[in-house]
Amino acid sequence: MWQAEIHVDLAAIRHNVARLNAATTAEVMAVVKGDGYGHGAVESARAALGGGASRLGVATIDEALQLRAAGITAPTLAWLVCPGMPRARALAADIELSAASPAELREVCDAAFVAGRPAGVHLKVDTGLGRGGARPERWLELVEAVAKAQSDGLVEVVGVWSHFVHTDRPHHPTNARQLAVFAEALDVVAATGLRPAVRHIANSAAALTLPASHFDLVRAGSAVYGLPPMPDRDFGLRPAMTVRARVAFAKRVPAGAGVSYGHTYVTREPTTLAVVPLGYGDGIPRVAGNAAHVWLGGARRTITGRVSMDQFVVDCGDDPVEPGDVVTLLGPGDMGEPTAEEWASILGTVSYEVVTNFGGRSRIRRTYG
Repeated sequence: MWQAEIHVDLAAIRHNVARLNAATTAEVMAVVKGDGYGHGAVESARAALGGGASRLGVATIDEALQLRAAGITAPTLAWLVCPGMPRARALAADIELSAASPAELREVCDAAFVAGRPAGVHLKVDTGLGRGGARPERWLELVEAVAKAQSDGLVEVVGVWSHFVHTDRPHHPTNARQLAVFAEALDVVAATGLRPAVRHIANSAAALTLPASHFDLVRAGSAVYGLPPMPDRDFGLRPAMTVRARVAFAKRVPAGAGVSYGHTYVTREPTTLAVVPLGYGDGIPRVAGNAAHVWLGGARRTITGRVSMDQFVVDCGDDPVEPGDVVTLLGPGDMGEPTAEEWASILGTVSYEVVTNFGGRSRIRRTYG
């Protein structure tokens, strides 16, 4: 018996990656950071590789080491690493690292010396997003430094990469300008004699709609998990996550009964309330109260009142409901249940934040099929 669970459809992940492969002649990197967007990093990585991905991407070294500890040997890039982190340990595990400044490159080179092997490096250029990456005016300095490091046997330049500003609008003119900056950066790399194996800037949306951005590799995150990377577009993707729980308690209350903290919901007539044992401690945003929907007893119902740390309430009217009944918060939508995309629309966010919120939650068991 279970109280709350996340079920992940691994066949859906394999299907989604196959769909990405069909949309490009480039390699596909499956991004499994953030505990595989809440789906489980190791299981998602295996499914993505089974669907045709050739590389994996994560944010941190610890995330990459988790994959290696599970026996996953596919080329893996960790791109968000602070000074002093265990880069030598990463290199010993054959994990590729990103470098976006001479200082970061020096840390990578020092780690390569300790590890006794060249570091596989992806050079990042800031083409306009304004986060990580070398600014164009500092790019030549970085490229010349890495060319020397490669000639010294400390690094091997595996890739050059960047990231789009308008991730869900690949045809936005800003992205076109970014592609031009990226092309110029690649010309600088080529002029130094470096020959990276993979050049990559395309995300999920660009992988599915903008072939000019594909180069040698596309990095897919949301699409791997069946989350539409662009609004109102059907790419034939299948959502992989279903979140559900069982009713813990049910009772009749009279008209005028306040529900949950602050009584932001008051019953208009006699009704049945169902208590569901999930809350913001499990990844459900507090602002979902009186806004987001769940599927219970063959109908959609709005979360009633404020979401607590451990529970929320659903007004079921006069419909029968018993402890143990299954409440589906989100899923693929096949049975009428809400999708992560619908939750995102109601909450004013993106679907991949919705699902990632459920990652690593100890009180929800995770199952795979």
